[in-house]
Parts: sequence; structure tokens; C-alpha cells
Amino acid sequence: MSAITSEQVAHLAMLAHIEMTEEELASMAAELDVIVDSVKSVSDAVSADIPATSHPIPLQNVFREDVVGETLTAEEALSGAPDAEDGKFKVPAILDED
Repeated sequence: MSAITSEQVAHLAMLAHIEMTEEELASMAAELDVIVDSVKSVSDAVSADIPATSHPIPLQNVFREDVVGETLTAEEALSGAPDAEDGKFKVPAILDED
């Protein structure tokens, strides 16, 4: 017995505004039925003694120490700017706000 019928696929295709032939509807129903069976088999394998996991192996982030290196002074940073004012980059306004 098929869990997904051609009529159900036709209804979904109509809702999604997708035109499908009878052959495509039958083929899609069979493919969706395989997917549903696959998900069911995975669901059947789950038990209370198996912990949920997002990865098969443990993951850990690798961080380096956050060390401040050489930085530019404000004057050096602004030296190549086309326009600056009060120690900041000056750019054209994009909004009509004051």
C-alpha cells in the first residue's frame, strides 16, 4: 500500500502551480513514498537509550589567543581617506535626515 498517492501529489502540484503529466505524478508518488519509508526507518531506529546528536563525531572550535598586534593610529588610518572630519571618515549622506 502506497503512503503517497498520485492524487495527493496532484493536489500539491496544483497548490504549487506546477503542471505534471500522469506519468510524472505516478513517478513522484513512488519517489515520495520511498522518502517517507526511509524517514520512517530512521525514526524506528531511534530509542531512548540512543542520545540525539547533530554530528557523528564530537566537534570542537579551535581558537587562538586574542592578542592585539600592530595597529594604525587614527591619523595613519585616515591618511588615505578622501575626506575626514573630527578624526572620523566623512562620507556623503544617503538619507535625508539631520
